[in-house]
Amino acid sequence: MLRKILIGAVLFSLILTAAACVGPPSSSTPTSPNPPTSPNPPTPPSGPIEATWIEPEVVGDTVSIPVSEVENNWNIHFKLQAQSGDINFMASIVDGEIYVRANACPPCRSVGFSLQNDILVCDTCRTTFEAETGDGIEGACVDYPKAPVPYEITDGNIVMSEADLIAAYQDTLNPGWL
Repeated sequence: MLRKILIGAVLFSLILTAAACVGPPSSSTPTSPNPPTSPNPPTPPSGPIEATWIEPEVVGDTVSIPVSEVENNWNIHFKLQAQSGDINFMASIVDGEIYVRANACPPCRSVGFSLQNDILVCDTCRTTFEAETGDGIEGACVDYPKAPVPYEITDGNIVMSEADLIAAYQDTLNPGWL
């Protein structure tokens, strides 16, 4: 009898050990809408980071871009076809966070910004803007802050509504919308 109890205890112990080693089942779909932020985000490249143009995916009124494109390039631009013509946007990483903004500098008519640490620099007039807030810092076009675009991260994509993109673009065309 003691032998059966001892064998049962050993088997039970082995089962518990095996279960502890396996852990909970994994899933390819994250349970939260935003992936966890790394406590030590990767260091961005030194010097200005010129934007890389990518093609967004547009399905109905939803526009998406891969998170990996932003993570790999640190600073990307993309176009959206609107009734009035192409409108441009940018996404960049600053301090481990992704920011999506309208990509327009109305007075100088630029559609390009480089990322210098946490500063957006207009490729045409060299006006500078805070990448995290979009606020103007210095330069000829400083009164045209870059409006943010709300987004969600779903299945590895930054997902935005066309209406939110258009609203952010229109806000950026207006001086001092903040």
